[in-house]
Amino acid sequence: MAIFQYKTRVDIGKVNGNADITNKGMLAMLENVACMHSDQAGYGIIEIPVTHLSWVQLNWRVQILRRLKYGEEVTIKTWARESSKVSTLRDFEVLDKDNKQVCIATTRWTLTNIDTQSITKITDDIINKYEPESITTFPNFEFTKLKQPENYSNEYIYTTQRRDIDVNKHMHNLNYLDLAYEALPEDLYLNNQFNNIEIMYKSAIRLGNTSKCLYSYNDNKHIVTIKSLDDKTLHCIVNLW
Repeated sequence: MAIFQYKTRVDIGKVNGNADITNKGMLAMLENVACMHSDQAGYGIIEIPVTHLSWVQLNWRVQILRRLKYGEEVTIKTWARESSKVSTLRDFEVLDKDNKQVCIATTRWTLTNIDTQSITKITDDIINKYEPESITTFPNFEFTKLKQPENYSNEYIYTTQRRDIDVNKHMHNLNYLDLAYEALPEDLYLNNQFNNIEIMYKSAIRLGNTSKCLYSYNDNKHIVTIKSLDDKTLHCIVNLW
């Protein structure tokens, strides 16, 4: 079970008007397979009432090498990597029907206790159920704290709806990407696919929270900072390039 894999096809909900897979569509496929792996390891969503533990994502780093089309068959591979007491890494590889890489990704997660809503220790017993591997899709990459730009050129305000809330009772992590796209200038949104994505989650957005999404262009990256209206809480930073 060290490397978990799943074969699927790109469905209609994951493509745009040109039948190309969207970034959210790709991330959704990766997320789904990660959940399947956790189900098999005994720490999935169905087991939460028993374990009282839930995985919460901290970071994404994704590179799309080729845009899949609607109906294409793919094999998604995922595996756990090294773990500390408070976070663990998970990598992904997506292969087309010719066994060629079309996407690679690495992610960072923490484990929370649903009763106390606090981070809990990732024990050896838990991580060993995933049979972690040492291989990585991004050999020279490490997650670091993303910086907030000093200036912004575009702003989008959004109040969280019921549809945004996930099993952890806060905004689902893929919906932050939706907010980032809404903050982009119109011409940028219409004319770019962004094959590189990095996301850092900091503080969860809850039902009814109103957030502002601030767009900047810095160091050849399109950056959206998602904050509370009073600027006191940083929720997320999304980098696209």
